[in-house]
Order: sequence, then C-alpha cells, then structure tokens
Amino acid sequence: MKVVSPKQMMQIEADAYRNGSSESDFMEEAGSGVALFVHEYVEKFDLDHQITLLCGKGNNAGDAYVAGIHLIHLDYEVLAIQLAPIEQCSHLCRQNYHRFLAEGGRVAMVEGELSPPILQTGVIVDGIFGTGFHGAIGEPFQSTINQANQSGLPIIAIDIPSGLNGETGEVGGEAIQAVETVFLGLPKTGFFLRNAWNYVGKLRYVDFGLPDTYIDRSEEELTMLSPDIISPLLPKLARNIDKYQRGQVVGLGGSPGMPGAALLASLSTIRAGAGIVRLLFPEGMENELIASPYELIKIPFKYNDVDAILHVMNHAAATFIGPGLGRTPETAQLLREIFPRLEKPCVIDADALTLIANEEIPLPKIPTILTPHLRELQRLLKFPESNERTPELLKACEEYVRKNRVIMLLKGGPTFIFSPDQGTCVNPTGTPGMATAGSGDVMTGLIAALLAQGLLPYNAACVGVYLHGIAGEQAAEEFTMHSMIASDIITYFPEAFRLKEF
Repeated sequence: MKVVSPKQMMQIEADAYRNGSSESDFMEEAGSGVALFVHEYVEKFDLDHQITLLCGKGNNAGDAYVAGIHLIHLDYEVLAIQLAPIEQCSHLCRQNYHRFLAEGGRVAMVEGELSPPILQTGVIVDGIFGTGFHGAIGEPFQSTINQANQSGLPIIAIDIPSGLNGETGEVGGEAIQAVETVFLGLPKTGFFLRNAWNYVGKLRYVDFGLPDTYIDRSEEELTMLSPDIISPLLPKLARNIDKYQRGQVVGLGGSPGMPGAALLASLSTIRAGAGIVRLLFPEGMENELIASPYELIKIPFKYNDVDAILHVMNHAAATFIGPGLGRTPETAQLLREIFPRLEKPCVIDADALTLIANEEIPLPKIPTILTPHLRELQRLLKFPESNERTPELLKACEEYVRKNRVIMLLKGGPTFIFSPDQGTCVNPTGTPGMATAGSGDVMTGLIAALLAQGLLPYNAACVGVYLHGIAGEQAAEEFTMHSMIASDIITYFPEAFRLKEF
C-alpha cells in the first residue's frame, strides 16, 4: 500500500473532486467505516456502548459526527465534545453536526478554555485535527487531549492522532495516544517517522470510495506492507518436494558462553520451512549446544580453517552470519577471509554487523541482507545517535544501500526495508513485547529460511519482517507484551504463515 504525505493526499482528493467525486459522499463512507471499526473494537473487548466524540472544526470532525450517527443507529449512547464554535467549522462539519443532533446525539460545547468531561466508560473517538495539522496546540485542545489520554479509555483516532504532524511525525506539544488509527484512503508518512509510532497504535484501513485510478497514478513516499503484497510471495510447496529442494541453510554463529542467539536463529530457520539447517560453531562449544533442536545439524569449526568453513557454507542455498558470534580479533579476521569468497545469499546480523562497522570489513559481493537495530545502524552509517527515525536517517539508509548494493532492514517500531532498486518499505506489524533479547535472531533465521526456499532477497526481507511481526502480535495475545520472550515468536510462526489478520 502506498504511503503519501498529507499534501499528496489532498491533491489526490482534489483531482477526484474535479472529476465529479462528491466530498459529502466520501465523508459518509469514511464515517461509516470508522463506526464499523469502533463497533468491532467494542464488541471484541466487551466494552460499554458509550462513545465520546472529540470534534474540532474541520472535516475530521465531520467524519466523527457521521461515525456518531452510525453508532447511534447501533444503539450507542454518543456524546460529542465540540471544541470550536460551530459557526467556525467547515461546511460539512456543520452539516453533519446538525444531522447528529437530529438523530439524538448529545453535544457539549466548550466554553472558554475548559473542556466538558468525557463519558466515563466506552471508547473515545478522536476527530479534533486531521492530517494537515502542524505547529503547537493551544487551548482548549491541549487540555482535552490530556484529559482523553489520562482517562484510561481506549482512543480510536480518525485518520491520524490529533497533535501529530502527518508529514514529519513531530508532536505539537501533546498528541492523542491512540490504540488504533483508522486511516482514510492511504497511510501518511508521519505515522512512521520520529516517535509517531508511540501514538498511532494499530493501523486500520478504511476505503472511503476514492477511485483506484487516482491512487494508482500518485507518487508514493514509502510502501506499507500488507497481506495483498505478502501473500503472493509466500513459498509454494509442490506435493513431491523434498528437503533438498526446500533449501539448505548454514548458519555461522555462537561463541563460548553465547550459544543462545545462534540456537534461536537456527530454530527459527527450521520452523520457517528450510529443508536442512546446519550450524557452524567454534570448536569447544559442544557441551553448550547439547540442548539444541533435534533437527539441527551441528558442525564445529576452527578459526584458521577457512576453506572447510567455506566448503560448508557454499553448499547451502542461503546462510546467516552473526548471532552470538562474538567480536574478537580472530572473529573479525574470519569474516575478512570469508566474505570475499562467499557464494550464496546471506543474512548478516548482530556481532557480524558490529565488526563490519568497527573494523571496516568489506561486505560480501553476493546478495546480502543486513538487519541492524537502530544503534547498530548508526554505527554502520557513522550517523549521530538518536532514538528517532528521522527523514535524514532514512535518506542516509537509502544512500548506503545504493552505494553497497545490499538490502537493509532497520529493525524496531516500525521496521523499514531498504533496497537499491525497489524503493523503501515500512512494516506495520509487531508489538512492543518483541523488544526483548533474541527477537532479532528469530527474524534472521526466518529470512534465511525464505531465501533458501527461493525468494529474492528483497522479497525474503519483506515477507520475513511482516510474518515476524504477526507472530509477535499473536505471542503477545497469549503471553502479554510484558511476559513474552523471543522463542514465543517462533511458536506462532504457523499463525503468521496463515496470514491471519488480528
């Protein structure tokens, strides 16, 4: 799915209006779709049928009033808090405000800078500002947003959480912290930049009737992964396939005292469908690997026996390198000797990434996928440390992959996938519970398995990241975000491969 800036979205809609589309019809479809998601959310969590609408003065508020009308028809008590004088509101906002009143909705008007109290149960629907918002927030909007965030009630944002800049991801002092954002038409760039991911919650799509022709000819800023992109890329299994045809993966990982990462990556590779998985590990670690999966073939190596290591790796369909490998001088020298002679696609992660960055080890010349988290990426790019995914950082990533002809993931919330030829993707799946040791190793194994089964590197990266996120979401449903661990993600690979939406 294309990701666009608010200005691009406005231009797309303006083109549709010039060719006969109705703004009023679009709003009706949008509000109806929002109401459906709100109703589904209430039913899923068995909440009271009470809704508080937070309404500003633009068409975002108009969408909220339409949603309120549909929710009244579903037997909800709906209270709208109108934060601007109604005579200052857009034409469609005023029109649907009056419709809402006629249907039995209640409206509390703000007087001065004091906002009326919201309902004590149910759900809050945010329709204060739209995607064109920028700058700072004044009153009564700021205190209303604070009241909503502190209410303890779930908030569902229409198109974008109010207070969030739809282009840059910057927050205007305060912003709605949504559990879900029901975006209209196309997702906006600001969802994914800086710390906006902390505010948008789960992204939900509403088709408000915009003809596909206008979307198809628009220029995207990013592509957001979705089931319609991922599902056709899943490996196809012939009925007479054997383990060799499913692909062999060889991992190079582990070091004394650090067996876990290599074992997690190996188990992930096995569970993700590779036909055979071999793990190359430093000689002397045999006792630390006793508890490995039965299906894993373990091969000890000596650091100075480069030819033997390469013989095993170059007979694989794909390789992974780095989990738990260590950062010793002899490990760095091993990578210097292996990389120029490696013949099979590889996924490079963890300690191998740190050695590449710190020791300036040249990358392999074969198809390569790098999987850094934010700190590893900053070391790799010699980029200033920051907790934010800024436009400048994304541009630096795009320049790096063009220069080095690699695929690169920026892991985290959200994960970005960079390619020198196929643009940049962003992944909407996943959960904060995945921020735990070993999650990245699980992703490495999953992507390596997909490579071995014949997916092109960019496709393997996109599919792996998306499925990894879905498995993480399902693990969090079972174990909670607080208690899930990395191996729980592997447990839910089957649900992810079914591409079931949660």
